[in-house]
Amino acid sequence: MAVNLGDLSPAELRRHLAGGLDLRTGPFRFLIRSHSPEVARGLALLYADFPLRDGGFRDFHIQVDKVTGARRWYRPQCNFRLDHQAPFKPLPANHAFPLLEWGMNWCIASHAQHYLMLHAAVLERNGRAVILPGDPGAGKSTLTAALILSGWRLLSDELTLIDRDDGLIVPLARPVSLKNQSIEIIRAAFPEAVIGDIALDTHKGTVAHLKPPRASVQRMDEKARAAHIVFPRWRADAAVKLSPHSKADAFIHAATHGFNYSLLGRLGFELNAALIDACECWDFEYSRLDEALAAFERLAA
Repeated sequence: MAVNLGDLSPAELRRHLAGGLDLRTGPFRFLIRSHSPEVARGLALLYADFPLRDGGFRDFHIQVDKVTGARRWYRPQCNFRLDHQAPFKPLPANHAFPLLEWGMNWCIASHAQHYLMLHAAVLERNGRAVILPGDPGAGKSTLTAALILSGWRLLSDELTLIDRDDGLIVPLARPVSLKNQSIEIIRAAFPEAVIGDIALDTHKGTVAHLKPPRASVQRMDEKARAAHIVFPRWRADAAVKLSPHSKADAFIHAATHGFNYSLLGRLGFELNAALIDACECWDFEYSRLDEALAAFERLAA
């Protein structure tokens, strides 16, 4: 019988984390170790619908725990480790769960070279996937959160994975990272949203994570075909506007914002070119979420 993380009691979860919690997220398996209450609380709330495994091959063995020495007691800090190596500087101990999320993203972006990886969110509706690249402050994560809370399927918030064999998008539905004003915007617009602890004063500002929809997690093995690439831009008091975006510019953006485009060489070029050829490309300007959601419903139709 399949067991999800949410089936564990708090004591069982702590016991699993002490010995290694075998968590499946899309095509990847993480063996997570931690004694941090922030990590346990975040996983219990935001990963409740994710399946657990027991034994076999794990892609990444990771750990988030407090550092030893004086920092364990004075202004305590935590470290992220992959295979007992710490690739980052320690962070304040109350940033343990965001550190786990950032570390998991880093593991995938640094090692999953069997995909073309783009820095973009991706969602699906009616069998058609929409890729959302976004510069900081463009409103990508706010828009992504609003769409998945309005019935869109989440494929990924940060990493768009393109299968090298068939060119399809591989799901990686994990918690959506909300920053600064986005947290209260989503709380106000969607009171039912499940949002984890708020971490203050991180290198990205104030950060909290939104639980992915259960339906998106349950469809983690179902790939999607890209149909649109939309470059969002939030502007105060702007009317909603969807306008064509140059495919040449979209190609360059995808190439320069790809995690491994250059590493894949000719294959990266071919996969990127096929993606752009298959998609309609758009600029999207908005200020009001309700107008943005209506525009995306028209796009999906």
